[in-house]
Amino acid sequence: MDIDHARLVTRRELLAHGFDDGEIRGRKRRGELITLRRGAYAAAGALPERPEDRHAAQVRVAVRQVSPDAVVSHLSAAVLYGFPVWGDPLRRVQMTRSRRSGARVTDDLHVHAAPLDPWELVTVDGITVTSVARTLVDVGRHVGFEQAVVVADAAMWRQVVTREELDVALAAAHGRPGVPAARRALAFARWGSESVGESRSRVAMLHAGIPAPILQWEVRTAGGLLLGRTDFGWPQYRTFGEFDGREKYGRLVPPGRTAGDIVYAEKRREDAMRDEGLGAVRWGWTDLDPFTPTATRLRRTFRAA
Repeated sequence: MDIDHARLVTRRELLAHGFDDGEIRGRKRRGELITLRRGAYAAAGALPERPEDRHAAQVRVAVRQVSPDAVVSHLSAAVLYGFPVWGDPLRRVQMTRSRRSGARVTDDLHVHAAPLDPWELVTVDGITVTSVARTLVDVGRHVGFEQAVVVADAAMWRQVVTREELDVALAAAHGRPGVPAARRALAFARWGSESVGESRSRVAMLHAGIPAPILQWEVRTAGGLLLGRTDFGWPQYRTFGEFDGREKYGRLVPPGRTAGDIVYAEKRREDAMRDEGLGAVRWGWTDLDPFTPTATRLRRTFRAA
């Protein structure tokens, strides 16, 4: 067995191919094998860098090791759907078994015990997971408001869940711990936040008492010419806001263009919108906590408009 090219391998598979525990320990010490979770490894250089990708690899291993009636759920399901996860270390793979009791928690695994109806199950890349709606409800029941909004906003942005589906999932979860918190987070989630930073910005605005903005606001001239689309807009205050994250100037740069091209285009777009008498406020990751200075800048711009 050529473990130098194996992405995921279990101790059982290594033993079956003639390795012994001493050799496994030696390869781990030399950094040739990286532990994904107990009894499962990745070859050196094959371990994903992004926490979500690494967790997805851990999920795939856990599915092979845990009882076949355990379904991937909660944040682990969110990761398999490709939703961003913020504010959680993703230490444990989360799964659910359809039973009233028998939940268990270890250092790297949390198996929940809760009823699962067939309509709440789907398959993602050959793995059985909870549906998007059920996943968002479970996430909202077990994590903080801001974390839940980040995940739910991503699902709404990708248009993979409807309000009706969320209402059905919330009704099915009636009586379970954390449902009121999930209901609040899902009620706040909406289409229009295309990044973690934008979702966190909305939560920060809520806490700061800033009026709810229009998301992805299209700014047009008096003649109807589209000048651009902004992350946040307050037309009643003649103001728009932009969250500047790395995505806008890094990995989301279209092929054939550079980050410099994007910055220049952003400046020209903003200048055109300012020429229409609009005020602009920009902020980034370091401005989210605390958000008070940015909220102050927004209020000043509102009054000046």
